[in-house]
Amino acid sequence: MEIRDCRDGFEKRLHKESLCNFVDQIKIYNKMKILVATEKPFAKVAVDGIRKVVEENGHQLALLEKYTDVNDFYKAVEDADALIVRSDKVTKEVIDHAKNLKIVVRAGAGYDNLDLEACTARGIVAMNTPGQNSNAVAELVMGLLVFCVRNFYNGKSGSELMGKKLGILAFGNVGRNVARIAKGFGMDVYAYDAFLTADQINQSGMAKAVANQEALFETCDVVSLHIPATAETKQSINYALVNKMHKGGILVNTARKEVINEPELLKLMAERTDLKYITDIMPDADAEFKAFEGRYFATPKKMGAQTEEANINAGIAAANQISEYFKSGCTKFQVNK
Repeated sequence: MEIRDCRDGFEKRLHKESLCNFVDQIKIYNKMKILVATEKPFAKVAVDGIRKVVEENGHQLALLEKYTDVNDFYKAVEDADALIVRSDKVTKEVIDHAKNLKIVVRAGAGYDNLDLEACTARGIVAMNTPGQNSNAVAELVMGLLVFCVRNFYNGKSGSELMGKKLGILAFGNVGRNVARIAKGFGMDVYAYDAFLTADQINQSGMAKAVANQEALFETCDVVSLHIPATAETKQSINYALVNKMHKGGILVNTARKEVINEPELLKLMAERTDLKYITDIMPDADAEFKAFEGRYFATPKKMGAQTEEANINAGIAAANQISEYFKSGCTKFQVNK
């Protein structure tokens, strides 16, 4: 009996050890490599937050920061299961090198730096992190507006925002935050969004809906753009549309450079010396726009999401979305189909 008991105990222990080894192998198999590829890196506190999320979910984090050669990107992504980027371009070439890639997340609202067609062709889920940069962009809009109406702080008398009519083109996360802050300035806020009904805009309590974007430009002293760069919106902000603005109108663009028809806007500003254009996306025709001294300003680099808070929020949101995708298959913020 004693010998049999010993043998039974030994066999049970072997079975337990084998089971543990099997579980360990499953864990290793399920451990995904998540690459953060950022030519312009996240802040350290954001990277620490991303690492915490990734490792707590049993995955492995890899970093590629401040790279100057796209070949470094190609090499780093070869064995990555997931990818987080900021403004880095995820082209077809990048995807061709990423043999194991299952999901890519753009840490931010815009996602025109992702080749969605190439992602879809490979069955890769592409996501963004909507809402994480919204307040940062909205605060920038209002900062640019104050700077503009005070004549770029050149010492001359300016004007105030209170009582002015502000039009918001696209009433998503950023647009709603702009409306919230503008109401604090005492502005009269209007909005149009092709994907929302008038009732949805009005029920927000932050803006009054108008029938279309033409009506928005006709009604408002200031129009702030928050539309994505799509086939429908590229070059859509043109001569005819902007010319509907009131005398002294101000166009604000913190959305995408591609939505502006630059030649037509240049022509209009030459004809209408009352119009002003302010943006955080330097136009291709920056030198030509600079001829309109006192009526044009562009930041040297895209500034909308350049706050510590937005940097942290977007990065950690991307890590959480990837972890949830691997855990449950959640595709809530997928932007390709």
